[in-house]
Amino acid sequence: MNANAIVVTSGKGGVGKTTSTANVGVALAKLGDRVAVVDTDVGLRNLDVVMGLEGRVVYDLIDVFEGRCRLKQALIRDKRVENLYLIAASQTKDKSSLSEERMQTTVRTLLEEEDFDRVLIDSPAGIEKGFRTAASAANGALVVVNPEVSSVRDADRIIGLLESNGINEVRLVVNRLRPEMIKRGDMLEVDDMLDILGVKLIGVVPEDEKVLVSTNLGSPASLDGGVRTGAGHAFRDIARRIHGEEIPYPLLEQERGPFAGLRRLFGGG
Repeated sequence: MNANAIVVTSGKGGVGKTTSTANVGVALAKLGDRVAVVDTDVGLRNLDVVMGLEGRVVYDLIDVFEGRCRLKQALIRDKRVENLYLIAASQTKDKSSLSEERMQTTVRTLLEEEDFDRVLIDSPAGIEKGFRTAASAANGALVVVNPEVSSVRDADRIIGLLESNGINEVRLVVNRLRPEMIKRGDMLEVDDMLDILGVKLIGVVPEDEKVLVSTNLGSPASLDGGVRTGAGHAFRDIARRIHGEEIPYPLLEQERGPFAGLRRLFGGG
C-alpha cells in the first residue's frame, strides 16, 4: 500500500477492528516502520488496553484537539517495540469534541513533523461522527470483516462511504476465518466476500482463541512473531503486504461451500 495514513474500520462492532489495529501496528513497527496508532473511539476507548498501555495514559486525543497538551505529550511509546507509539482516545468526553479539521492537522503533523512512516487510525464502528472524523484524515483503509452475511453487508456500506470520500486504496481483512466451517458450508467463502465487496484482499486471520488471551494480557499476538499463534503470523503477513511483499494466503486452500450464489443478495450477477 502507498497509503501512510490508514483508517482501520468496520461496518459493525465486535469484528476485531481494534485488535487488528494493535496487531498490524506492532507488526509494521517490527518491520522497521515508525508507527503511531491513534484511537478515535471517544468514550469507549479500548486500544490502550489491547496494547497493554492503559496505565501510562496521561493525555489523550481530545486533550490534543482542545490544546491542553502538545502532540508529543500525548504520544505513548511502547517499550516492547521500537518505533511504536499510541495516542489514546478520551474516556470522559463525548463525540461532540471530535473535529475533522483537527484530526487532519494531527495526522499531518505526525507524518510531516514527527517523522512517522505510518499512522493507523482506529475508527469507531458504524458511520456516525467518529467514523467520519477518523476517515477524514486517511488516504487508505483496512476494512475488517467477519465471514458472515451481516458483517459483509455492513462492510459494503462502509466501503462505499470510504470511496465517496476519495479513499480509493481500500483493502479487506477477513478476520476469524474457520476453514473447517467453510468446508462444511457453514461460513462464507473469502472469494465470495471479495466479489460482493469489490476490493482487494490484504489479510486472512484465522479464528484463534489465543488472541483473546493475548488481548486480555495487553500483549498483541503479533509480538510473538507468529511462533505461538496463527493469528499473530497472519497479522505479520498483513504488515508485509502493506510493505508491498507478495505473500501467499495458505488459509484459502480449501474446498468451496454452498455460498457461491450469495452475491445475489447484494444485487450482484
